[in-house]
Amino acid sequence: MNSQVKAFQIISFLEAISFLVLLLIAMPLKYLYDQPEMVRIVGMAHGILFVLYVIGAYWMYEKLNWSLKTLGVTIFCSILPLGPFYVERKYLPK
Repeated sequence: MNSQVKAFQIISFLEAISFLVLLLIAMPLKYLYDQPEMVRIVGMAHGILFVLYVIGAYWMYEKLNWSLKTLGVTIFCSILPLGPFYVERKYLPK
């Protein structure tokens, strides 16, 4: 099971970083400097990672016997810029 948790941690980390890059780098480039290319690239990567994160959250729900509340918090945290880091610290085994 540790490899499954590790895989979710990696996906969670990448999803959070891609969201931060999208918000803090790609979006300003698009709207301040009229360079939308980065949003297309990072946005697609973030979208894929977001879907993988939600699937992984359900996977952890089953494997770690999370409550529905924990699953809900985990999925809600996926829409917050630093949310996945919170989930990793709060709900995943060390």
